[in-house]
Amino acid sequence: MRHQDIAIALAIFAALAIAPFIGFGQGYSLTLLARAMIFGMAAISLSLLVGGGGLVSLGHAAMLGVGAYAVVVLDHARITEAWMVVPVGIGAAALFALLTGAIAIRTSGVHFIMITLAFGQMAFFTTSSFALYGGDDGYTLYNRLEVFGSRALEGGLVFHFTCLGLLIGVWALVRALLHSRFGRVLQAARDNETRARAVGFEPYPYRLAAYVIAGAIGGLSGVLLANAAEFVAPAYLAWQRSGDLLFMVILGGLAGPHGALMGALAFVLIEEWLAKLTEHWRLIFGPLLIFCVFFMRGGIAGLLRRG
Repeated sequence: MRHQDIAIALAIFAALAIAPFIGFGQGYSLTLLARAMIFGMAAISLSLLVGGGGLVSLGHAAMLGVGAYAVVVLDHARITEAWMVVPVGIGAAALFALLTGAIAIRTSGVHFIMITLAFGQMAFFTTSSFALYGGDDGYTLYNRLEVFGSRALEGGLVFHFTCLGLLIGVWALVRALLHSRFGRVLQAARDNETRARAVGFEPYPYRLAAYVIAGAIGGLSGVLLANAAEFVAPAYLAWQRSGDLLFMVILGGLAGPHGALMGALAFVLIEEWLAKLTEHWRLIFGPLLIFCVFFMRGGIAGLLRRG
């Protein structure tokens, strides 16, 4: 099964690599693919919590938002060098995850869901009050990040392959974590917390570490999302966005990071396709999502395994 999972992920990466050269190299198509890959990173990071640790977070969009607003603050100060902005965005999201996770991880089940939702909404309303950065109207970046003075990321193709390279790195990192001793302890605590404690493993530090790592990856996604859209708004942190991310993970399947990757790509592309068909696309999209939950146990990854 592991070889099949790797083969699926590699096939997706190969398809994304050749997409610009087989008819998807125009500006809008590249932007859409970049958006799908960015949400793929965020969904993979959430799958580390949901699939690996059994921690269903409804506040994960806040991590993206913190990373995106780190870009806004630095852009407003005319700091656009990637080597400065990216670590700050990742670090800010990791710090936010550490502070909120230290409290949230002490709860479980529906209490964990609600407390992560509360922290996410706190972050949402905080950014809405940032009058200096546009408040509810959002903030338009002066330009994308620079790489040692070069504006190479302005090019759609360069940005596409930058996102793809980072997506592969995030997938490999999360996969390695889940198959490491750290990941096995995390999954053991998910399956039976009492038994994990009985054999000498206290779940709290492992769960908190996973929460911080997921937050840091979410911050990286936020940095990229801000640059892809060249615009940031409080809506990035809204609970609806967290719900979207959670559904991407469920749609793809909890079998591993490749499931979250497939779920994110399918979600973004289906959403875009339906929006082109009709302005009432949400009336179709909603029932479609419900159908997937009821009849696609194991998600897309589960379907492929059974096939």
